[in-house]
Amino acid sequence: MNVLPPSRAVTGGRLLSALALSTLLALPATLLPALASADGEVNIYSARKEELIKPLLDRFTEETGIQVNLVTGNADELVQRLRSEGINTPADILLTVDAGNLHQAKASELTQPIVSEVIDAAVPANYRDPEGHWVGLSMRARPIMYVVGKVDPAQLSTYEDLADEQWRGRICIRSSSNIYNQSMVGSMIAADGIEAAEAWARGLVANMARPPIGGDRDQIKAAAAGECDIAIANTYYLAGMLKSGDPAEVEPAEKIGIFWPNQPGAGDGRGTHVNVSGAALTKAARNADNAVQLIEYLVSPEAQAWYAEVNGEYPVRSEVEISPELVAWGEFEADTINLARLGELNAEAVMLMDRAGWR
Repeated sequence: MNVLPPSRAVTGGRLLSALALSTLLALPATLLPALASADGEVNIYSARKEELIKPLLDRFTEETGIQVNLVTGNADELVQRLRSEGINTPADILLTVDAGNLHQAKASELTQPIVSEVIDAAVPANYRDPEGHWVGLSMRARPIMYVVGKVDPAQLSTYEDLADEQWRGRICIRSSSNIYNQSMVGSMIAADGIEAAEAWARGLVANMARPPIGGDRDQIKAAAAGECDIAIANTYYLAGMLKSGDPAEVEPAEKIGIFWPNQPGAGDGRGTHVNVSGAALTKAARNADNAVQLIEYLVSPEAQAWYAEVNGEYPVRSEVEISPELVAWGEFEADTINLARLGELNAEAVMLMDRAGWR
């Protein structure tokens, strides 16, 4: 994966092997880049499942001596919990998915700026809040997924093109209540303006093969089962299905191809819509120094490599290798919009989707 300022090109030129990753995590801490020794603890509210983050937290404790206390839960519920607890919250860090959720926490005055030259140097500016309230830890794309043999990729070009009548009754996508779709619509508003984005949403709704139901994996499975020809889903879901070892997941995933929309030469060429999982420093953090040190670790090459291999996500650091599944999907240009803008446009996106009949 390479960063080519001012645009971002995600490439398949670097391959991370499971053996290399396991070797990296097995190295004694003394052989890895040193982190400052510290005492005490750090408390995390995480909307990411424990298995997707705990190995990294255990490694951080091994290297620093800082005890990490983890509470997991639903993203909206954790934000509400932070609101309810106010200055009495034990949480130092909020880990959650999507810039929309991170922006919500900031807008609710639950966070504070993260001051770190390490983070600023490691993570591209468009994957960080302009005022430093949150930082992206891993990146995922939301491309067009199609059934191989039923859709000619030469027919595909842009997100905007999905409103064309040729796709009538052929698209599966989850509901408008999903933050991933809200942020995608926010990117459409930013690129095309509110009127054009609403016209696009109406066309997309008209082209849905069925009322929205289920999560991203359900859209992929529906396409593979013949309910639709195109699904919109985040890349890490497809990667997870391919790696699961479960025939009920692997077999439908193997029927699906990836098309990167809005590439140079197609439409405005702004790039494929991407988003992040990220971390925010809570406003009431009692262990702020330890929290910043942990976030710095999570953007380190070691942690980024783990995200890439285990979670099927793209690193936010350009020099970190990516997993075989991602390599197989090839290179693409990602939209370079600052993801904070998607959070700012969330309310408009939700109202637009409602007006368009997206349920």
